Amino acid sequence: MNKEENTLLEENSKQKKQIELLQFQCRKAGKALLDQEVKIATLIKDLDRVCEERDNFVRMLGDGKK
Repeated sequence: MNKEENTLLEENSKQKKQIELLQFQCRKAGKALLDQEVKIATLIKDLDRVCEERDNFVRMLGDGKK
């Protein structure tokens, strides 16, 4: 192999490593997004529950006017 071929092989190897790193980071980001979606759904359910409890409490205290 000559010097040019070695250089091309090294560049190819570097590009493959960069691709692997980018794929890893994309998977990591995708997992983080899915985790956030689960947390958001949970928070929305909790908020709905708390709002309903507040509304019930307000009704118990008075005539239901807010």
